[in-house]
Amino acid sequence: MDRARGRRQRRGRKQMKKYDGLYIFAGQAKDDVLDGQIAKALAEVTRLGGNVLAQEVLGKRAFAHPMRKRESGVYVQVRFELDPAKVSELVNRYRLVEEVFRVQILAVDDRREAILAAQREEAAKRAEEKARKEAEAAAVEAGAPAGQE
Repeated sequence: MDRARGRRQRRGRKQMKKYDGLYIFAGQAKDDVLDGQIAKALAEVTRLGGNVLAQEVLGKRAFAHPMRKRESGVYVQVRFELDPAKVSELVNRYRLVEEVFRVQILAVDDRREAILAAQREEAAKRAEEKARKEAEAAAVEAGAPAGQE
């Protein structure tokens, strides 16, 4: 009986999952207008009970071919947490928001993220070690002529 109750409680909890969203905003890349458009788009995530973790404006980019009489758009990458059952509702809401030209939402694979983080950390260690060795070599070279005089 206790096991069944525990399973029901786990099912009842909201299971938040991480997602990466790539948003394309049609229009001008002016900061004040773009900030308002981004805020409006991210408000949909929070309205559905999600949390915005990070956002990065990738800048204005030209499309490979014109879409809906537009030549370019401003790309914004956003990482957020949301209940998986509400993702389709979020995409449907974005279809109604005129400022959002296109949106692509991908689930984040936690295992892959852990591997990438470990690789970044290892690369940072190697770069730090290389910089330290170069600094030591430069110090030895600078110190050698002064010691010979």
